[in-house]
Amino acid sequence: MAGETAGDAAHDLSYEQYLALAESAEDWLEYHDGIIVAMVAPSPEHARIVAQLVRLLSPREARPCAALPAGLKVRVEATNRTLLPDVTVVCGSLERSVVDPQAITNPVVVFEVLSPSTEDYDLGPKFHQYRRLASLREYVVIAQERRFASISRRAGDLWAFEDVGPGDELRLPSLELQLPLDALYRDALGEIVPRAR
Repeated sequence: MAGETAGDAAHDLSYEQYLALAESAEDWLEYHDGIIVAMVAPSPEHARIVAQLVRLLSPREARPCAALPAGLKVRVEATNRTLLPDVTVVCGSLERSVVDPQAITNPVVVFEVLSPSTEDYDLGPKFHQYRRLASLREYVVIAQERRFASISRRAGDLWAFEDVGPGDELRLPSLELQLPLDALYRDALGEIVPRAR
């Protein structure tokens, strides 16, 4: 999944124009109510964390949930936005957008891996958009350059926040799941982010 915004590719375009551009573009594109934003290819560290996250989320028989990797479009109909999360978890049937059958509208958990150039966007405007999705229960951001994650959980009309550090677990009640944070930073190639000494 593209990890960094590259800047606006075009302004005041219709959704139909976005779909046509996205079909032929080499980059992955988000749609922000008439503005198209290209996403830059992720770093190796970013890609490895995303792959490890999908692997750790996948073998779950307790609930009918699927962890879907980068590239799946999430549509926020209320604000005319189409976003590209790093990992999207959907439980039950996919609900598709009325304007884009390739985009879903019912994620339960969304994960973003932070890079230096996307951190402000992922923690600010992008999270603001995700909060408009009634289905969303948890929004998780994972640091790329250190062992840290932050979980935002829906609590009625409000959101509660929890920071997770080395040796802690990501608690995801909506998925009835706990994941050791350190496991996200280890894969078959070894340590992605070294342990603090």
